[in-house]
Amino acid sequence: MNWQQLLSTKRFGEVRYHGRKLDERTEFNRDYDRIIFSSAFRRLQNKTQVFPLPGSIFVHNRLTHSLEVSSVGRSLGTDVARRLIDKHPGLRDSHLWESGAIVSAACLAHDLGNPPFGHSGEKAIATFFSEGNGLKYKSQMPQAEWEDLIHYEGNANTFRLLTHHFNGRREGGFALTYSTLASIVKYPFPSLLAGKKLKFGFFQSEWETYRTIAGELGIEPTDEEGRTYMRHPFVYLVEAADDICYEIMDIEDAHKLKLLSTDETLGLLLGFFGKDRQALYRTALDGIADMNEKVAYMRSCVISELESACVNLFVDNEEKILAGQFSGSLVKNLSGSLREGYGRCEEVSYSRIYVSRDVSGIELAGYKIISTLIELYVEAAMTPDRAYSRLLLSRVSSQYNISEGTMYDKILGVLDFISGMTDVYALDLFRKINGESIPII
Repeated sequence: MNWQQLLSTKRFGEVRYHGRKLDERTEFNRDYDRIIFSSAFRRLQNKTQVFPLPGSIFVHNRLTHSLEVSSVGRSLGTDVARRLIDKHPGLRDSHLWESGAIVSAACLAHDLGNPPFGHSGEKAIATFFSEGNGLKYKSQMPQAEWEDLIHYEGNANTFRLLTHHFNGRREGGFALTYSTLASIVKYPFPSLLAGKKLKFGFFQSEWETYRTIAGELGIEPTDEEGRTYMRHPFVYLVEAADDICYEIMDIEDAHKLKLLSTDETLGLLLGFFGKDRQALYRTALDGIADMNEKVAYMRSCVISELESACVNLFVDNEEKILAGQFSGSLVKNLSGSLREGYGRCEEVSYSRIYVSRDVSGIELAGYKIISTLIELYVEAAMTPDRAYSRLLLSRVSSQYNISEGTMYDKILGVLDFISGMTDVYALDLFRKINGESIPII
């Protein structure tokens, strides 16, 4: 892969731009603006990140998380570009200087395809087909399509949301640049290769779309069958921004919710640094009285340190990354106190945070709500002429084509509809269907 080809302003779904620019925005800044002004992005404010949507204490939702990831991503892209242009002066007039805008836009969009109720929403969809009543549809579609359902993946759904031609919408979905779209695909292979634990990057319905984008950007396949591809280099930066934000911000949220004490939280954050740096930070913390502010101060120091280390790793391994030979994520390749500090945060997250009653409560509710909605709407899609089916389908936007095409097409249409719901909308629809919420006439 080479930088000149990897950085393209060509837009998916647009053959040629016939108008004239009315402002001085770059094409990659236009990507960012298209995403942030979209209804799909606005809906993230009402989707769970890890903890239930806030009551008296405000914790992160998908929208605030995406904004923070985008901010860190912009820093990563900008700093990497500066270093690489110094390293390769011939790239000074290329689009490499816009790396911050590309990575920032990709980060902003990275969670758009996630269904309601956090990661439990993905599990609920997958297990409905692999273990639940959805098993009856297995014999009615090819294995490759079935794998999409039993391994349902928010990352793949993000790529679909951004590129699919929904009814009444324009060609190319969001019509983003090829470079921004490629930077979102963390797992550039289909579900057939996902196995039991691995994630995947695109459904069968978008496989040809990804091949088109990869071919345009010079992203090469890594196997003879052309089923798996190298990652676009900026995927590593998007992934690093996400890894940094969700791990560190989950720790801060846990402190606000009193799942972790102030001493425990500060100990975890100070653990990213050696003894000398810890002593300096402890002195600075002595001058801050507010406990939440102490945590916020250390959180910012940790994020800054991780960002700088990931930039160094990327630049030092540029040749391997371009050759598709870099193994693992940037965060997983950290060393010393940063690696140890991140590892301790991961251990605490899995042992104290993700198993908390609040988090498991959301998972239980999500499973029931999503499984019920899928079952009813898939049945309605198969029998659209029934009276009850017509009532259910009347709630579905015309952009989702859920009663035409193959079995796979209909089910994906239903999942498009459900994954686009906010937590509150899904709960409200579930209650109405079950007669628990009746409109006052």
